Amino acid sequence: MTSPANPPDALRLIAAVILGCITGTILFLIVALGIGMINDRLHMNIPINLLVAENIFSAGLLALFIIASAGYLCWDVWNTPPSRPGA
Repeated sequence: MTSPANPPDALRLIAAVILGCITGTILFLIVALGIGMINDRLHMNIPINLLVAENIFSAGLLALFIIASAGYLCWDVWNTPPSRPGA
């Protein structure tokens, strides 16, 4: 894909950041629940759980997923032209 001639509107970028935050949070919940199931079944000591306020590893993983999702969606918006020309 080539870059569009004009930079995207601010509203499209804001929507991408909001959607990235929501997507990153959902991905974190899925990964944390999966790790928790593995932790319970195999009796391992993996320090990732849903207690973000008490666990620095969980908070770091949540931040990583949110930043990665928002960054990817902003990159996608920046490289995709608007569906209606002139809008």
